[in-house]
Amino acid sequence: MDQNNSISCSSSQMLSDPTCTDPYCFFCTMDEPDLSLRRAKMVQCFKEMTLRDDQEHVLVLSRLWNIAMTQPDDPEFPSLGIFECMGKLIDRGIKDKAWLLRGQNIYIPYYAAHIIGSYTMYKAEFAENAVISGVVLPLMELLRGKITWVEQRVAVRALGHLASHERTFEVIAEREEEIMELAMDLASNCLKTIYTKFIRVKDSKRLKYHCDLLTRGLGEREIENTRAEEWARQLQCWSLYLLNCFACKGRSLSLVCKKHFLKDLCSMWGGLGNRTSPGGIGLIRSLCNTKIGRESIANLEPVILSLCTTSSSSDYWQYMAIDSLLLLLKDRHTRYSVIDIAAPFLADLVELRSLNERTEIGEAITQTLLQDYNKIKYGGLSLKSQSAEEALREIWELKVERRKREELISDQELKERKDLARILKQEGNKKFWAGYFEQAVTKYTKALDLCPLKMRKERTVLYSNRAQCHLLLRKSEAAIRDTTRALSLSSSERPHRKSLWRRSQAYDMKGMAKESLMDCLMFVNGRIKSEQTKNVKIPYYAAHMINKQMNCTWIFAGVKSKSKLEEKANKSNRDDAGDQRGMRTILE
Repeated sequence: MDQNNSISCSSSQMLSDPTCTDPYCFFCTMDEPDLSLRRAKMVQCFKEMTLRDDQEHVLVLSRLWNIAMTQPDDPEFPSLGIFECMGKLIDRGIKDKAWLLRGQNIYIPYYAAHIIGSYTMYKAEFAENAVISGVVLPLMELLRGKITWVEQRVAVRALGHLASHERTFEVIAEREEEIMELAMDLASNCLKTIYTKFIRVKDSKRLKYHCDLLTRGLGEREIENTRAEEWARQLQCWSLYLLNCFACKGRSLSLVCKKHFLKDLCSMWGGLGNRTSPGGIGLIRSLCNTKIGRESIANLEPVILSLCTTSSSSDYWQYMAIDSLLLLLKDRHTRYSVIDIAAPFLADLVELRSLNERTEIGEAITQTLLQDYNKIKYGGLSLKSQSAEEALREIWELKVERRKREELISDQELKERKDLARILKQEGNKKFWAGYFEQAVTKYTKALDLCPLKMRKERTVLYSNRAQCHLLLRKSEAAIRDTTRALSLSSSERPHRKSLWRRSQAYDMKGMAKESLMDCLMFVNGRIKSEQTKNVKIPYYAAHMINKQMNCTWIFAGVKSKSKLEEKANKSNRDDAGDQRGMRTILE
């Protein structure tokens, strides 16, 4: 039977054959109307499947895969021996290469591991059943790379689900050190592996069953590449998820907290759609909940900078980055290794109200940063960074001194200040349209100094307008700060769209493609939500920015660049070796 047909088999192929004489036929058993008889037959089906060579095994596993994906909480198959059957099929595929390469058996380990992972995703009792049925050792063999990266992907997923349940974690932890090292290696190197073994490989040399699994029989190169990119990110995300299961329990921290791996984590951002993975930032946050983790991270400036950048971005993991920084700042042993870098970034977030259903984020940041400000104010403590001290003074003035002053002034004075701020804003607009951007900045700054704190909408516009001036003056850092402040003042459910677009431009100016992309996507999403018509067109300038940054943030961009450098270095070495051989010939 053709492989493509086996992977994308139609519903008619799944139906039982009325002339079937096989007493252990899975499809006939599925149609058995008597429930008790059906259950008894299904138990026998699972037992016989591991003993017989039958080319319909792939059809059966494909059907089971669909059932497990759509009905992962259904207890029927987990109670009838499916885990033991899947474990034995994986084991056979690893140990019996002749069987694995016969017919379509090459698909079986992949489907079997996927089925285990799907059924153990949510239910602790299913996970316990799977462990008792002996699935861990076969999954470990796949994780070790005994077949290919495709099987590693579903193995690490299944092991992550088993490790996520209290009742089965300790069984996985019996192989703790090896699992951690394998998962770290996968997280760090899976992109390179998939790029070199699939993406870069010519069509004719790609493993056909990989192509079939990736496309479900629709073997077009574009689809194959798109799905390979998706699976690469999933493999990285599930590896991080497995590591996070251990980190949350404070296990194997000395392994995870290696400098090179912590630096790598910052770039493992999880992609645009996978919000179930902690991503690299999520794992860092788990480590920040431990003493060893905080001490390891606090001494790595690139990691702190990455946390700061993410904390001020539209990244879904923004709140995790903020959490990590607050954990580091609250620990007196790590506070002063972090505050010099973090204070200027976090100062832009002190007016943030809510984020991901969390409230009073800005107040938490303020209290954490100012917890020993009096020592700095009166000379009992000094920071290494002058910009950090200035940021703390600015927060103190904004959140303490100015708040107190505005609580004491009369309503009449508040109104006068509001009116004067509006006049200054209009003057700033005139200067802007006349092309006097620096003078416009001065006007907007004076307006911000006067505008009452409770006038959040007006201050949002002032910060955003000032940011536009900074953009035109090519001051990207200042533009990022002002747009971040504007976004902190606006609603997290409906962020200020102009500020998102302006910050996207500022990030682009600095070459920060990922951050620019996330802001641009948020800008487009907000535009779509605000329009009443269904046929909302994405503005050309936004589409151009998205296309540009998608190319820059392509999951394999880094490994492709490194691969080219390695090829160039190897060529240079070969040329040098050739020159040396030529010299020896001449000398001889």
